[in-house]
Amino acid sequence: MRIFPSHPLIHKLVILVIACLALVVSPANATGFYDLPSLKAGSSTWIVDQAEAISAVNEGKLNKELKSLAKKTGNELRMVVVRRLDFGNTIDGLAEEIFTGWYPTPESQAHQTLLVLDTLTNKTAIRYGEAVSPPLTDEIAESVLTETMAAPLKDGAKYNQALLDASARLNAVLLGQPDPGPPAAQKIDIASTFTTAEETDDQNATIWVIVLLALATIIPMATYFWYVGFPGR
Repeated sequence: MRIFPSHPLIHKLVILVIACLALVVSPANATGFYDLPSLKAGSSTWIVDQAEAISAVNEGKLNKELKSLAKKTGNELRMVVVRRLDFGNTIDGLAEEIFTGWYPTPESQAHQTLLVLDTLTNKTAIRYGEAVSPPLTDEIAESVLTETMAAPLKDGAKYNQALLDASARLNAVLLGQPDPGPPAAQKIDIASTFTTAEETDDQNATIWVIVLLALATIIPMATYFWYVGFPGR
């Protein structure tokens, strides 16, 4: 009876197969609340960009704006950008987890505003405390998501522009200035920026094809070396 040879190449092949399967079982770069830094009211961090979607120049500009806002008004606005959500989570669910996790009491939530963006689907969410409303009303908050941010997100996924525009509008409102409204006052159909179920199915099918092609290459190689042995043996 021939024993399966213990050889580094076989071990590498097995590891490669497991890695390929892991691509299907565990989505890469998914983000949940516990993947984010732990912040609190008064923290000096204003931007959390897990997706690396914001340029260094624009991140510096946003940090400067948000720090100035907090100093002038006591209202703190933070932005979180993720590459994709954990399986089963929603953008609203993640925003709620972050808001209540970072600011666990009504007192700590009062002067907080949180904006969350998922770059995979271009979905956005906003949460804010009681002391922020007014001047930040539900209507303005909804318009920031469905108009101010939706326009640049739909037009080529311009994440930097979307966040800069949202920051400019929210800063104006939280400073007590008149609401400047969305750029060009043109409402965008935000539903068109989402990934549909059919598109998701197509993506999953593509992953399966890649995995099966990889296995179709690896398994014959492993079988060949099993029967004929390895060079130099």
